[in-house]
Amino acid sequence: MAAPSANGERVVIIGGGPGGYESALVAAQLGAQVTVVDSDGIGGSAVLTDCVPSKTLIATAELMIEVAGAAELGVNFRDQAGDAATSLSVDLARVNARVKQLAADQSGDIERRLAREGVTVVAGRGRLDGPHRVIATLPHGTEQTLPADAVLIATGAAPRTLPTAQPDGERILTWEQVYDLDETPEKLIVVGSGVTGAEFASAYLALGVDVTLVSSRDRVLPSEDAEAAAVLEEVSTRRGMKLLSKSRMESVTRDGDTVTVTLTDGRSVQGSHCILALGSVPKTADLGLEDAGVMVNDGGFIYVDRVSRTSARGVYAAGDCTGVLMLASVAAMQGRIAMWHFLGDTVRPLDLKKVSSNVFTAPEIATVGWSQQSIDDGEMQAETVMLRMSGNARAKMQGVHDGFVKLFCRPGTGIVVGGVVVGPRASELIHPVSIAVAESLTADQLAQAFTVYPSMSGSIAEAARRLHRV
Repeated sequence: MAAPSANGERVVIIGGGPGGYESALVAAQLGAQVTVVDSDGIGGSAVLTDCVPSKTLIATAELMIEVAGAAELGVNFRDQAGDAATSLSVDLARVNARVKQLAADQSGDIERRLAREGVTVVAGRGRLDGPHRVIATLPHGTEQTLPADAVLIATGAAPRTLPTAQPDGERILTWEQVYDLDETPEKLIVVGSGVTGAEFASAYLALGVDVTLVSSRDRVLPSEDAEAAAVLEEVSTRRGMKLLSKSRMESVTRDGDTVTVTLTDGRSVQGSHCILALGSVPKTADLGLEDAGVMVNDGGFIYVDRVSRTSARGVYAAGDCTGVLMLASVAAMQGRIAMWHFLGDTVRPLDLKKVSSNVFTAPEIATVGWSQQSIDDGEMQAETVMLRMSGNARAKMQGVHDGFVKLFCRPGTGIVVGGVVVGPRASELIHPVSIAVAESLTADQLAQAFTVYPSMSGSIAEAARRLHRV
């Protein structure tokens, strides 16, 4: 069936990140007149300062880990004199130059795609002037008025800081500022053990940095699968990371080349650099939301329903500014859903139980669907099976010792309702489980699909076979 035609409906999008540019592409495909007002660069923080840069840095870290384990596979390194090489090192300036270049290239690719699809990009800061008009303040201070039949707000979020922990961009850094480092930190303190903190701590540890992770909780990744977090903790401490759990940061100060993190119990930790991973705050101030009838919560996040509608008719919102689930993939889907809904195409409301996500640590942690915690709490009745990666033939060949595959399925029907993968490239391995969850496949259906032998994905099929009931 052909997609509906928008008949020239005017769509104005504030923000050019994944929620913004993906919604623009959908609206243009459906025949709308689309304008994106963007002040930070097309791609937003996901492309320019967050997802793309951090995962590029992590790609270098992954290579360091693989090379460090080469001896187990029988690979030795020699210097020019023929002597055994005794250490690995990284040129952080070159790494960061590559990171920033890849981010800029990706941003340029997206902007060219928008141009090809007929989307107008206005460089400026947008704000609502009622629900059906956007005022764009251009770089030289003039204003441009943009009438709209629908507006989508996708302004994203920024790193959270505290009055007692202010970044200086040199030694006290947010995760958006680390790519200006030219020299490898001698001793890095990461404050915050959520996804961002865990990823950077893991990456810099792999790059050979002395890393201390300060966590206010009793474990890293408190919102992730507990068994997966335990594997990451064990691997990270084995590789040399210092983990300070149940340690709440009071302040971060700098004296010359020394950074001091003071804890609320009076202890302190000193290092050469500190990364603040304290969460995010929405970029929703001064957007004219209240006057347009757009409601926000106490934290400034915009209320939206499952088709991305705000409380104002004709105004939608997507991405981190909604606080729904801070993933680029969710932002993009929220934006697409908004345009499908407004322009009359077939739309399925957002279902967070079908979202797959990944923590890019070493090892990676990928999840989809219902969690072990929800099952333990009785929110979902499910049977569980877990297989250690150490029993997988391909894992043995590649020297992989840590990680597991876990599947959850409904008793009786056998429908797969969730899963966890911990190991190298877990972000790729979760996909068959994600398909099973999205399409309500049974464990038997998942088990009966062919896998390559030997392969890591074979463990997913094997776990599914163990859930078979006669």
